[in-house]
Amino acid sequence: MWIDSHCHLDSPEFDVDRDEVVAASRAAGVEAIVNLPGHVDHFARALASRERYGCLTGFGIHPMWVAGPSAQSPRDHIAILRSWVEREKPDLIGEIGLDFYISDVNQSEQEWFFSEQLKVAREFDLPVSLHVRRSQDVILKHLRRIRVRSGFAHAFNGSSQQAMEFVRLGFCLGFGGTATFPQARRIRSLLRDVPLSSVVLETDAPDLPPSFLGAMSSTRRNSPEYLPAIGELLARERGELPAAFAAATTSNVRRVLGAD
Repeated sequence: MWIDSHCHLDSPEFDVDRDEVVAASRAAGVEAIVNLPGHVDHFARALASRERYGCLTGFGIHPMWVAGPSAQSPRDHIAILRSWVEREKPDLIGEIGLDFYISDVNQSEQEWFFSEQLKVAREFDLPVSLHVRRSQDVILKHLRRIRVRSGFAHAFNGSSQQAMEFVRLGFCLGFGGTATFPQARRIRSLLRDVPLSSVVLETDAPDLPPSFLGAMSSTRRNSPEYLPAIGELLARERGELPAAFAAATTSNVRRVLGAD
C-alpha cells in the first residue's frame, strides 16, 4: 500500500469526478491521501474531503497566494489559519514555504508568512509540508530559527548538501512525477542517495504529471491513482523491490504525521 504525501484533491480540476478519482486511487493501492489547501478560502473544502474520504489534512497559506500574480492573502489570514488549526486539529500545516521563482517574488512578505506559520506549527506541535522552490537556504535559515517537529520538503530539487541538512532537521524529501523523467538527473541522483528512511512519495496532483502520461504530460492532469506506478518506477531507480519501497515510504509518512 502507498500514501500520497502531497496532493491537492480539492483543486477545481477534480470537481467533475472527485469521487471516481478517490475510488480509482484506492483500487490502485493508495491507502491514504495527504490533502493540502493553500488558502484560507479552501480550508472548508479540505475539511469536507477529510470527512468524505478520510484524507489526512493540512491547513496552510501557499507562498503563491502571498506574492506573485495570485497574491490574495493579507496578514490577518494568519489569525484565521490559527483558529482553523485550533478548532479542527489538522494533521499538519501546509502547504507553506517560499517560492523565489515566481514573478513579483516579494521575498520579505513571503518570509513573514512562512515564519508566522512555522510558529503556528510549533505552538500546536504539528509537522509541516514545505514548498521549496529556489529557496532552500532561506527555508533552512527559518527552520533553524523556529524549530518544528518534522515535515516534508515537497518536490525537493536542491543540492545533495541541502538535502542532507533537511534530513538532519528531521524532514523527509518528497519525490514524484518529476523524478520519472530520464532527463531529471539531479533529482534522480538525490533519490538514489537519500536514506530510504527520509524518502516519501507524492503526486502534487493535479500538477507535476509523470512521464508515462505521454509526450504532452505537462498538459495532462496528474492524479493520486498514479502514485503506485510512480512508486514502482522510483523503486527501480533506487534498486528496491516495489513492495518494500511502498512499505518504507508509507511508514515514513505515518512517522512524520504521528500516525504509526
